[in-house]
Amino acid sequence: MDYIFNNNGIEIKATYSDEEINGIFIPLLEHLSKMQDQKNGRLLIMLAAPPGAGKSTLSSFLEHLSKDIISNKKVQAIGMDGFHRRQEYLTSHTAIVDGREILMVDIKGAPITFDLDAFKEKINEMMSKKRCGWPVYNRLLHNPVEDAVFVDGDIIILEGNYLLLDMDGWRDLSDLADYTISINADPGMLKERLIERKISTGSPIEKAIKFVEFSDMVNVTLCLEKTKPANLELYLTKKGYVKQC
Repeated sequence: MDYIFNNNGIEIKATYSDEEINGIFIPLLEHLSKMQDQKNGRLLIMLAAPPGAGKSTLSSFLEHLSKDIISNKKVQAIGMDGFHRRQEYLTSHTAIVDGREILMVDIKGAPITFDLDAFKEKINEMMSKKRCGWPVYNRLLHNPVEDAVFVDGDIIILEGNYLLLDMDGWRDLSDLADYTISINADPGMLKERLIERKISTGSPIEKAIKFVEFSDMVNVTLCLEKTKPANLELYLTKKGYVKQC
């Protein structure tokens, strides 16, 4: 099945096979529906994956697919990117990387460049209210926009790179979730996908490669090496997602 997803002004086309849909996604949605019935309240799913693994598109597709599979439940996909620290903060604060002090803006997307405390507070607010504002990152403004969307779903799929990160400050984040999903992949394939994505936004190939190697791949390695086990673990191949044994 072809699926077109608009991610902050960037149109992404994905194709999901019958094997993925019938073997993974439909059973997953049916399972989550039963979990939500048992809880009798909002269900929070955390979907964690490294950059380039298609997590934003997949979470959006699951929301789309749910309208046919569990139409009596509202599935809503949201992301953690709205908790990037503001650009003015990143351009005025530094971090130590490989023994060098550099501006945070130069490693934007690393865990330290997110406002983790605000993120946890907002998750708790979302789980305690029927309707809650949620921030979304705007690539044109280079900043998050507060209350850009409102959360009112029965089943919330929250996607992000570091939701299952096994590091101080982050490792207890998944305790807030009812169910967790992780995606693993070959780093070489992720690098190719990230470079292609960067070029598709208008970046020259040399600049795209430099950015991916300096910034994205550091975060890819971190996610692949420091992700906690999940309830459902998927592996991204060139042909699509498969369940990991």
